[in-house]
Order: sequence, then C-alpha cells, then structure tokens
Amino acid sequence: MNGIIKENPIFVLLLGMCPTLGTTSSAINGMGMGLATLFVLVCSNVVISALKKWIPDMVRIPSFIVVIASFVTLLQMLMQAYVPALYATLGLFIPLIVVNCIVLGRAEAFAAKNTPIASAFDGLGMGVGFTLALTLLGAVRELLGTGKIFSLTIMPEEYGMLLFVLAPGAFIALGYLIALINRLKKN
Repeated sequence: MNGIIKENPIFVLLLGMCPTLGTTSSAINGMGMGLATLFVLVCSNVVISALKKWIPDMVRIPSFIVVIASFVTLLQMLMQAYVPALYATLGLFIPLIVVNCIVLGRAEAFAAKNTPIASAFDGLGMGVGFTLALTLLGAVRELLGTGKIFSLTIMPEEYGMLLFVLAPGAFIALGYLIALINRLKKN
C-alpha cells in the first residue's frame, strides 16, 4: 500500500520522470506504460528475491539488470504481438523500463532483502501507484489538451489547449498535481 499513496513513485519519491513525462500525453498511454512497468516490477522482484542467495555481491547490480531486461524483452514481444498500437505509441520507452530507477531501486532496496511473496506485494504496490499516477497525469493532460479522457469527449475540442499534449504541458501538469497532492497530504 505504501507505493500507492505514502511512497508514490511519481508524486512523492519523484522517480521515473522520463516515462512519466514522455508517455502521458493521454490516459491510455499512461495506463499502458504503468501496467507494463507493473508487470516487470512484480516479476523481476519475485525472481531477484528468489535468487538473492546465489547472486554474489560483486555482480549484484548487473545480475539484477539481466533479470529485469529478460522480463522487459518478454513484455516487448507480448505487446508487439497482442497490443501493437500501444506498443507503437510507447515505442522507445518500453525498452527503457530496464533502466527505470523504480524497478532497479525496488530490486536493490526491497527484493534483495525480503521473501518472494513480500517482494511481489512490494512490486504490486509500487506498480499500482506508478500506474495510477501515470493514468491520472495522462488523463489531466488529455482533458486539458483535447477535451477527452480515454478518447471519450468531455468538452468540445476547441476549448482544449494543445500545450498540454506537448512536452511543456507534461511539466506544468505534473507540477500542479504534485502541489495538489502535497496540499491534500497536509490536511
């Protein structure tokens, strides 16, 4: 549960900013990237936790990266086969999950020190928090930029501000969401 609110990777820890800012031009893209990261996070945490006794300290980080890269490759193949439109939209950000600091950080900080079951739940909590944050940011940007959320028209498109669909809009929307969440946490 910590990853969802208290230690949310995006709004609290400010980790994983590259995919956060790069893929959230719409709610569906944010959700897709979040779910992809959730899959890799849970699977790699479980495997790393199960193998931690056999991984020497000198090659710990490279070993973690190999495990994470294996799941990212599997994810890429599955996405390319079953959701090619989302795969094409997310493009380069899918392989970059390998070096996402959330995934590697949780492997190092949690999975390498806990049981596979606890590591699975840690990955699930962080992954759900990441997915919710990306989906929320994508929904806000999509609404303000095009007047839609998940391609459902909420307001007429002529009221949309193109800025929010572009890169600067990601920074603006993220900043305001972080400020709003910090304000809500103080109350």
